[in-house]
Amino acid sequence: MGIYINRGNYDFSQALNSTFVDKSGLISIINRTLFTEQRRSCVTRSRRFGKSMAANMLCAYYDRSCDSRSLFENLEISHDPSFEKYLNKFPVIKLDITDFTMRYKDDPSIIGKMQDALKADVREAYPNIVPDDFNDDFMEMLIRINQATGDSFIMVIDEWDAMCRESSDATVEAYLNWLRRMFKGSNTISVFAGVYMTGILPIKKYSKQSALNNFLEYSVTSPMGEERFFGFTREEVKTLCEEQGRSYDEFAKWYDGYSIGREPSIFNPNSVMLALRAGRCGSFWQATASYELVATYIDMNYEGLKDDIIHMLSGGRCEVNTTNFSNDMHDVKSKNEVLTVLIHLGYLAYDFEEEECYIPNYEVRREMENAVKSSGWQIAYAISNSKKLLKETLAGNSDYVAEVIDKAHDETTSILSYNNENSLACVLTIAYIYAQNDYIVHRELATGKGYADLVLIPRRNVDKPAIVLELKYNKEVDAAIAQIKRKKYVSKIEQYTGDILLVGINYDKKEKLHTCTIETVTK
Repeated sequence: MGIYINRGNYDFSQALNSTFVDKSGLISIINRTLFTEQRRSCVTRSRRFGKSMAANMLCAYYDRSCDSRSLFENLEISHDPSFEKYLNKFPVIKLDITDFTMRYKDDPSIIGKMQDALKADVREAYPNIVPDDFNDDFMEMLIRINQATGDSFIMVIDEWDAMCRESSDATVEAYLNWLRRMFKGSNTISVFAGVYMTGILPIKKYSKQSALNNFLEYSVTSPMGEERFFGFTREEVKTLCEEQGRSYDEFAKWYDGYSIGREPSIFNPNSVMLALRAGRCGSFWQATASYELVATYIDMNYEGLKDDIIHMLSGGRCEVNTTNFSNDMHDVKSKNEVLTVLIHLGYLAYDFEEEECYIPNYEVRREMENAVKSSGWQIAYAISNSKKLLKETLAGNSDYVAEVIDKAHDETTSILSYNNENSLACVLTIAYIYAQNDYIVHRELATGKGYADLVLIPRRNVDKPAIVLELKYNKEVDAAIAQIKRKKYVSKIEQYTGDILLVGINYDKKEKLHTCTIETVTK
């Protein structure tokens, strides 16, 4: 067993010893590309969405130095016609770029060190092919081995973009040149039966062209019909929850919400597994990503980006053009590029049919809130006071509600849009953002004979009253409550809940003050 070549199947066997969701169907997708013009695949997805698991699975399946039949015989791939054809048939080279960026991040000779390590390991596997005094590059070594033995390799590169994300421009250029040498030369088709790269970012582009435009790319913005391999599907999570006696609805609230391709419901696999292990749902995002990075991006505030973030925090969606992003996190120059980075990092989900992005679930929303707080935005007041606002609303403290909404409106809304009705509705949603822990929040919910401005319906197994909030401008505050009753908003939601709180808020545009009244309807 080598360090980089013929590593065996140990890593994947350990995954099978744990709670496992079968994603082996991916192997059949890669099998169809072997020995074809599409033999080079790059599959990119967010942190903790199963990149390394997939890489280890592919290595275990193809690696001829081990017998992996028992690992796969009960998995989906075993029913595919290509299963026997390629099972344990290739010398496999596995390279994790983070092994080198962690050790030699700022070392200008990092590419040379990486090549030397690969050459030393492969020379041990083929001791009689390459002479000890061989001084050419790694690709030339593989060419000589291929010519002498006829062996074609499978190469798997994990975290392929780590160097692009963490190293200097000169190092990135050298690294991309090395990848070109490996995978764009005339000898690539004989040396490699297949190449599989995975990471967070799609392949870097220069101007409008990809540095490696001969790769077939699958990404969260363009999954090429393979969206079910980008995370856990609704059915897979339901099965896990049933097997372990957990609430699917709770898991859906925390970890669902990613729309990838035509798959409307993709869960974060790492968070689901950690929640099952911990015996409770919670935020595991902090262990995998840094909200300071997000704060840095949104502080750029390109083209009103902050307003879009506020809109998404309040449950809205924003248009985004992902096509012009150069796939370089250090070269971000527009709002569309910032939003596209956040999509690839997993902080935003992407609806490719509508070309819109949004915050996918409760776990990520909390991290976005942390990013906003650390950025020093004035909106931090509304978020920080959201928990107490809900508590005082449930207690019927209308004066406190009016005071908090007044200050949140003042600090959240720009002067130009201060008196905009949609702006105040957005402020309300932000102010009640904590409520999303226990409530499903609806803006402009169709109820009875009209649309309620904000409706909070308690989640299953939450023993709290529903809340209907109605906004009025330059009216008596009781007019909002009267409209709730007149248009029969309550009748639409009473099937979901017990008691209902009616909250009327009036905004005096001239005085720029809010008043509030709260009334309870007992079922």
